[in-house]
Amino acid sequence: LGKLTNLVQLWLYDNSLTGSIPEEIRALTNLETLYFSGNDISGAVPDGVCNLKTDAKLEKLVVDCGGDAVTCKCCDSCDYESS
Repeated sequence: LGKLTNLVQLWLYDNSLTGSIPEEIRALTNLETLYFSGNDISGAVPDGVCNLKTDAKLEKLVVDCGGDAVTCKCCDSCDYESS
């Protein structure tokens, strides 16, 4: 995933993904939109991913941060809570 450096949008919502958001996403410095909502991810959004908001082009970051499963200090919005 981290080798897709020209990727501009990544929409991974409603895919029943589990685990945490991979730190490798920090290498996607051209990424402008990242949606991880509608999955069963857990843990904190990695600092490297948050840094894309200040150090790169990321404008929109949405995850299921409405519950206790995911914490996000840099998300633009919580799309909806994971179930």
